[in-house]
This record gives sequence, C-alpha cells and structure tokens, in this order.
Amino acid sequence: MVVDHPPVRKLSVVIPAFNERPTIATLLERVAAAPLPGGLEREIVVVDDGSTDGTREHLRELEGRGTPRFRLVEQPHNRGKGAALRAGFEHATGEVVLIQDADLEYSPSDYPTLLRPILDGDADVVFGSRFLGGPHRVLFFWHFLGNRFLTTLSNMFTDLNLSDMETCFKVFRTEVLRGMTLSSKRFGIEPELTAKVAKARVRIYEVPISYHGRTYAEGKKIGWRDGLAAIWAILRYNLLS
Repeated sequence: MVVDHPPVRKLSVVIPAFNERPTIATLLERVAAAPLPGGLEREIVVVDDGSTDGTREHLRELEGRGTPRFRLVEQPHNRGKGAALRAGFEHATGEVVLIQDADLEYSPSDYPTLLRPILDGDADVVFGSRFLGGPHRVLFFWHFLGNRFLTTLSNMFTDLNLSDMETCFKVFRTEVLRGMTLSSKRFGIEPELTAKVAKARVRIYEVPISYHGRTYAEGKKIGWRDGLAAIWAILRYNLLS
C-alpha cells in the first residue's frame, strides 16, 4: 500500500504516438488547454514510436515553435505502445502521470474528472471508463463485446470489478509506476498495468469519461490479433509474473 504521498504539484501527460500526423497537432492543443484543478503545473511528454507518415517531423517542427510546450522523445523504430509508454514514464517528472492517446478518441476535457479521486486523497490509480454512462460515439458491437470479454477475464484474475480494463485513460501517482517493473512492448501494456496495480493493492477508482471512437478508415489500428495478444498478456501477467 502506498503511504505518505508527496503533494501533487505537477501533472505529467504521457502521449505515445505512431503515425498520427492528421491529429497530433490538434490533440496537443487540446491537452495544453485542458482545465486542471488546483492550479496544477502541466508537463507534456510525447513519445514518437518510429512514425513513418511524417508525424515525427511534424512533432519536431511543433516542438521548435514552443507552442504548445512539450518534450519529444523519439524511439529509434516502431516498438509498440507499451515500449513507448515505458519510455515516456522515464521522462515524466510530475507527481501524477496520465496516459493520453495521440488520436482524438479520448478528450482532455475529462482531466478534472480523472484527477479528482487522486487530488482528494481517495485513490492512487484512476481508470477512465467508456462504459459508465459518459457520452460516446456509437460504433462497433464486436469491439464492445471483445472489450467486455477481456475486462471480465482480467477481473477474474485480479479480483477487481473494473468495467473497462482496456481504456487508454489511466492515471497513476508516479510512485506507483516507479514501483512496477513493466515489460510489455505493444497493447499488452493495458493488462500488464492492470495486473500490477491489483497486485500492489493500491486504491483504484473508476470514473466515467466521454469517448469519440474512430473507424478504421479514420485511422483506428487495434484489431483481432491484438485481442488474442491481450488474452495472453492477461494470463502472463497474472499467473507467470
């Protein structure tokens, strides 16, 4: 159990990005403009995961302008979301770390809701759930069913009652992350983070968020192979590590 928490003065937003040239500038503007409770300082860390569509060059250009301000971390080649997040966590200096995808599916306007349980001293980790009544774009039934299956399978091993294990929006006291040894390179990072916070017996909250899902034509990347990999990750990180 985490105790004696340091005061929260800075939020680190870690953004893994791979081939998100059409959305990254707008996303960064929204992250920089998002309301933060309690006068929190904001740090933005973007990890380019070996993009090949011009995202990396565009990020370099945006970083050079200095508006919005962010730190760019460049992976030498595409290694996956998990590897990008681990690189971003190493560069985060805030007392709280929030994961933000580089597309526009998750809205930075939800930051106050996500941060409140931690700032109130009630939680060490917060999951933003797409299935607790927040507004969301209506899209794929089979994605919804697959997510429910993966979340239920994860809950069976962790004994948590989460409604959305695969959510991008996860917020951590940084000391919780520092206490973990993470190894996932790709989308297995979601089950791994969930399994390890459950084993750490930290206080976990779940809050409703909005969700603006996109189609494959609009750039969605996750597919059925990632679902199979997630099943293996749930088994691996709950039973073998």
